[in-house]
Amino acid sequence: MAAPPARARADYDYLIKLLLIGDSGVGKSCLLLRFSDGSFTTSFITTIGIDFKIRTIELDGKRIKLQIWDTAGQERFRTITTAYYRGAMGILLVYDVTDESSFNNIRNWIRNIEQHASDNVNKILVGNKADMDESKRAVPTAKGQALADEYGIKFFETSAKTNLNVEEVFFSIARDIKQRLADTDSRTEPTTIRINQGDQAAGAGQEGPKSGCCG
Repeated sequence: MAAPPARARADYDYLIKLLLIGDSGVGKSCLLLRFSDGSFTTSFITTIGIDFKIRTIELDGKRIKLQIWDTAGQERFRTITTAYYRGAMGILLVYDVTDESSFNNIRNWIRNIEQHASDNVNKILVGNKADMDESKRAVPTAKGQALADEYGIKFFETSAKTNLNVEEVFFSIARDIKQRLADTDSRTEPTTIRINQGDQAAGAGQEGPKSGCCG
C-alpha cells in the first residue's frame, strides 16, 4: 500500500537538468523543439537569454523528468547563461557541421563549463545539421569524434530537421546521469558504514577522550 502515496508525491523518479550550449545559429532551439514537441521549423528566431522545455521519458523502468534549458549563444547574453551552469547535471555542446567556427568555439564553451559548472557534470558533443549536403559540410565526422575523444565524452551527429539521432542524444546523456545518480545513492550507505568501522578500529588503539572527541 506504500507505492500509491509515493507515486502521488512525485510523478518521476529522477529530475535531470540539462543545458544546451553553443554558438548562435547552430540549431540548439531546433533540437530542443524536435525533442520536446516533435516539431521542426525553418524560421530562425534567436533565443533571448534563456528558455526551457520539460519532457518526461522512461529509462530502465524509471521515470526521468528532463528539464532542458536552451541558452542564447550570443556574447551579450553569456553572463546570463553562466548562472545556469551550476545547476546543470548534463550539458550538450552543440556545433553546426557546416560552420567550422562554431566547431572551433567548442573549446571555449568547454572552458566556460570548467569555470562555472559542477566538476562531475556530464557532457556530450553534438554536431548538428548533419542532413545538409556533403558539399556544404565544413567539419568531417572524424574531426568531431576526435575532439570528443580528446575530452573523453560521447559524440553524436544530429539533424533536428530529419530527426536524426535527436532522441538518441538526449536519452544517452540522461542514461549516463541516471547511472551516476544511482551509483552515488548506492555508495552513500556502504561508504558511511565503512568509515564508521574504520573509525572504530582506529579508536580501539587510541585514548578514550580522543576517540570521544572524534565521535
